Amino acid sequence: MIDDIYSAKVLALAANLPHLGRLEAPDGSAEKTSRLCGSRVTVDVGLDASGRIDRFAQDVKACALGQASASILGAAILGASESDLELATRAFRSMLNEGGPPPEGRFSDLAMLAPVKDYPARHASTLLAFEAALEAVRKAGTRTSPAGAA
Repeated sequence: MIDDIYSAKVLALAANLPHLGRLEAPDGSAEKTSRLCGSRVTVDVGLDASGRIDRFAQDVKACALGQASASILGAAILGASESDLELATRAFRSMLNEGGPPPEGRFSDLAMLAPVKDYPARHASTLLAFEAALEAVRKAGTRTSPAGAA
């Protein structure tokens, strides 16, 4: 039943999004949109000298599931590396698409979104924030690495 994916915990997350807004002078930004429902997430990141996320903001115009995912992301992203985010995004996608185990570590709260796996039409909007964050970090890494320096 679809009510299973809209638990009280998911709705509470959706109502409390951390790091809302945009960063001034981000190192990297990305926007992702779900073609199916029109949900949109824009993410800005700043990286420290070791390539870890030390600044983060998100502009989220999404359904409750997209907002809940963005809430989990925002609560745990500071201090994460590109690798951390890539592993979490891959595990999150696998959890939804293939019924794989939820991400471990800092993003383990994504486990509460496991019931979404039974609703493929909602996968794209649920993944938006993580996909946007990963793209933003990759763009930031290109700008801040010696190879990307002008």
